[in-house]
Amino acid sequence: MEDLQIRFCTEDDYSSVFELLKQLWLKQLNYEMLHATYKNALKSNSQKLIIGFTNNQIAGFCSLTIKNSLWQAGNLGHIDELIVDNHFRKQGIGKKLMTEITQIAKANNCKRIELDSAFYRQEAHKFYENAGFEKRAYLFSKIIDE
Repeated sequence: MEDLQIRFCTEDDYSSVFELLKQLWLKQLNYEMLHATYKNALKSNSQKLIIGFTNNQIAGFCSLTIKNSLWQAGNLGHIDELIVDNHFRKQGIGKKLMTEITQIAKANNCKRIELDSAFYRQEAHKFYENAGFEKRAYLFSKIIDE
């Protein structure tokens, strides 16, 4: 998409980002709790949130968390979310967001970027593999104290 612009997120973007996250996750989202988490991310030095927009409409969102990693002997970037609005898919927006978040990771001295993706998101897996990601591990998770 030629007229796509990418910038860091602001507080004013939250409602649009929330709508995108509803497309990404197959679970009920709590608007207020997620809003508090979003505001914390905006203030964090280790989290980077970007949006892609065209014609004043948000078309995609991507977030990165940077952490010190003993395994990498340096910084590791983890892409926490990458979502393109259903109406804007297959137009190169995801690729542009991925390129930008990779540049942000490089600027923050990350030696590697990673992400995890749900088993059912087969189309996303193809996208990530085409972007140069390799299947390297399984992700294990456990809920603690809700």
